[in-house]
Amino acid sequence: MYRKAAGIKLLLLDVDGVLTNGQIIYDGSGNELEMFDVRDGHGLKLVQRAGIQVGIITGRKSEVVARRAAELGIEILYQGALNKREPYLEILAQTGLRDEQIAYVGDDLIDLPVLRRVGFSATVADADAEVIKRVDFVSARLGGRGAVREICELLLKAGGHWEKVTARYFGDEV
Repeated sequence: MYRKAAGIKLLLLDVDGVLTNGQIIYDGSGNELEMFDVRDGHGLKLVQRAGIQVGIITGRKSEVVARRAAELGIEILYQGALNKREPYLEILAQTGLRDEQIAYVGDDLIDLPVLRRVGFSATVADADAEVIKRVDFVSARLGGRGAVREICELLLKAGGHWEKVTARYFGDEV
């Protein structure tokens, strides 16, 4: 598993159930609310510091997701992707990367075509059972509750980037 995770250059993510807990809340005015874990966001910034690009492929369209992507400096963003294989192939063409250089985190059946193709596939602890059976790594944490951070740390450690991107936090310890 660590060998597959070591050469990752691009981390792609689903949103609902991965970056969020999968719940969508509408207020009385019809505004959509979604919750994101701050530690997941910090994990994504850490992988970006290591030179690993981050992208999102999600089946839904949401201004909330566009805003969160912008906050995190995520430029690869595909929303409304009901067939996630199509944007994945576009990303391959645009980046010039190979399957084995890409990691994908998804939690439901719609994610399987991409999960089965990438070099490193991961899911969250509360993912669909069929997805859990078919990935390289299952986080101990739930979607929207630190699972992405856990996967980011795994990628950083496997790729030998952890000490460099966290040195400022540990001071003289490292």
